[in-house]
Amino acid sequence: MKLVTAIIKPFKLEEVREALSQLGVQGITVTEVKGFGRQKGHTELYRGAEYVIDFLPKVKLETAVDDDVVERVIEAIEQSARTGKIGDGKIFVADLEQVIRIRTGETGGAAL
Repeated sequence: MKLVTAIIKPFKLEEVREALSQLGVQGITVTEVKGFGRQKGHTELYRGAEYVIDFLPKVKLETAVDDDVVERVIEAIEQSARTGKIGDGKIFVADLEQVIRIRTGETGGAAL
């Protein structure tokens, strides 16, 4: 099992959710986050004063998937989140040792 974490642009969330749903991914956790990578923020003008916006709004999406679908999940996120411009985001994949469904006590792949 793998934990796939993606940091994407907020306006791409619905496209990514739909792409993952088509693959049969059932559980997704979404968190609004702020951060920066190579784009390093930007400056904005407000009431005549210039402000540096260091952290840009992003969405962090997490889903636990079986090993046999992880490559398709990565591909779906890449294709649906890509704009071709800087700041499209990143995908991280980590091993999951154990998953437990609290309600039933199911473990492993059955708990996904």
